[in-house]
Amino acid sequence: MLKRMRRRFILASMAAFGTVMAVLTAGINLVNYYRTTSMQDEMARVLLEREVGAMQRPQAPLPPMADLPGGGPEAEFTVRFFAAHCDLGGNVLFIARDHISSIDRELAAAYTQDVLAGEKTKGYYKDYRYLVRRDGRGITVLFLNAAHSLQSVRSLLLVSLGTGTGSLLLVFFLVLYFSGHAVRPFAENMERQKRFITDAGHELKTPITSIAASADIAAMAYEGDEWIENIKKQTLRLGKLVNDLVALSRLDEENPFRERSDFSLSDAAWEAAEPFAVLAKAKGKSYCQKIEENLTFCGDRNSVLQLISILLDNAVKYSGENGEISLEICRKRGKIWIRVENTCQLPGIPDLDRLFDRFYRVDESRSAATGGTGIGLSMARAIAQAHGGRIEAVSPGGDRLLMKVCLPDKNF
Repeated sequence: MLKRMRRRFILASMAAFGTVMAVLTAGINLVNYYRTTSMQDEMARVLLEREVGAMQRPQAPLPPMADLPGGGPEAEFTVRFFAAHCDLGGNVLFIARDHISSIDRELAAAYTQDVLAGEKTKGYYKDYRYLVRRDGRGITVLFLNAAHSLQSVRSLLLVSLGTGTGSLLLVFFLVLYFSGHAVRPFAENMERQKRFITDAGHELKTPITSIAASADIAAMAYEGDEWIENIKKQTLRLGKLVNDLVALSRLDEENPFRERSDFSLSDAAWEAAEPFAVLAKAKGKSYCQKIEENLTFCGDRNSVLQLISILLDNAVKYSGENGEISLEICRKRGKIWIRVENTCQLPGIPDLDRLFDRFYRVDESRSAATGGTGIGLSMARAIAQAHGGRIEAVSPGGDRLLMKVCLPDKNF
């Protein structure tokens, strides 16, 4: 249980920190990309106006490059772009490439045709940010070299991802180290609880045995006395409760089954199911079972027998009059599945997640007819988890209760 608690603590911490890091990384890179793109779009817009003006007014002086947004005195040498002027049909008429030398006219014309084929007014094409303007005279496409800016965006993305990954690893090892200190108070508290339950169980066994013996002697003297019979009945119930509490406390240990062995699960299931099959038929209930042959399992045989018995006992108790009960045990997809299904007296099964809580029972089940201590399903879950498996409850149709146990199969 402490290992599961520690794992959950680590997972919760890493999920929280990972979410924060993911949001921060995504936010930083999105803001950087938006700012970079906005700056390039503004520069491309001014350059496009400049090129269109130059085409329409060849004799007019061009505005200095230093006046570009983010240009500066070195803009004449650092800003690289070319513009393609086309007719309304998209045919390239003229390419202005005075401010770039790394691309020839044929390649510039090919870039222009590819951009116009996409029918977008702006975007990225290879290492260029392009902007398209259409008017009554024709189409002008400006390509602004954005290689340096895109490289900066990629570098920031890689650095942020690397920093985030490194931070996650560092936090993981820190959480892994400090989680041991965080769960230590719970470990000490649980150890005190287990010690108290074990000591109290041993102390209670003596008076319970004495009461049971005294009740047996009194029953011989006063045969048929209902008060003595009630004392015997409640003594047996109290003894079972004490034994269950001690057993459940042992199941909370890190490794409750230190000595495991291979055994025939099919034979064990038949052995556990036989008395409940007879009991169900005696109460007028329908019982069927399907147990796959030659199933083997490595674990504690007695505890697995107890697990099946708990589920069948629960099904017989709460299936109601003329109820239906079924048991199925099989191997599927490398797992061993134990399924116990029964009709239920209740119109739907409330609080399915709480059925495995200790001492939890629905109100209608607290009757003399069903009895029980309310910790049977808690023991079933502890046994399943101690063997590396899991158990869950579902309610098909709302009028049936299905207990599903999944155990690892060492043969797969």
